[in-house]
Amino acid sequence: MISLPEDKLIYSEIQKKLFYIIPEKWESIFLYASIIDVPRGRPKGEMYFYYFPKGIIKKKPVNCYEIPSLFDIDEEEYSKFITDLYYTIKSLRDSLIKHKRKVWSNIIISIEDFQFKIEFGYENLNTLPFDSYERHIIWRYKYIDKDIELYPKKDRKIIEKYLEYVKENGMLKKEKYVEGIYKLPLKNIIDYEKTLTVDEALAQSKVNNPKQKKKINFIKKKKQEDIIDSEESNNFNNQILNWNNKNNIK
Repeated sequence: MISLPEDKLIYSEIQKKLFYIIPEKWESIFLYASIIDVPRGRPKGEMYFYYFPKGIIKKKPVNCYEIPSLFDIDEEEYSKFITDLYYTIKSLRDSLIKHKRKVWSNIIISIEDFQFKIEFGYENLNTLPFDSYERHIIWRYKYIDKDIELYPKKDRKIIEKYLEYVKENGMLKKEKYVEGIYKLPLKNIIDYEKTLTVDEALAQSKVNNPKQKKKINFIKKKKQEDIIDSEESNNFNNQILNWNNKNNIK
């Protein structure tokens, strides 16, 4: 995919916003977002992402939606940053529509080894045999945890279903864009030099609550009671918060 100068400006904004909302040193970031066109209706969207904390030994991935509870950050304010990031990604797609270029349905962003990579998917998500939850499990298997034995039985069945689909239909084709990034001093949501790392935060929580272990649920099903009305966006969902919105931004 050929990227225009305005696309590259948006890439830069995406990087800055991702760097800002991760309050500790990290090795890599992986993000998935989609915008699904609905016939005679408003588009729907979803987004989820993880990062691997920096360390000598590879650490477990952190679901970025757990950051508020891990680092004592106001969840409402943090959700605003997440929404802003999503709409920055959405503006990338809006630019394609504006210039009558090929439009993607989903996008995968990875930042690792000083490289910023985007994979553009053009498949019709409405016609694939996978729902939103299944897409999340499949994406996590491909990019985060490749060991199928780490998943519960229900999720292993989803992965097996996906692998059988690939065997019969082939891998879904994606276009890629890669550029180098430079290590620059950027402002973070909190000063990670003066706060706890995830490991330290979890250790402290066990000291404060010795009988209660802190459990992180990396994947949560959407619940109807989580739906929140907003005046600014399309339907945008992540696994922690859902937005069901009245207006359609163009």
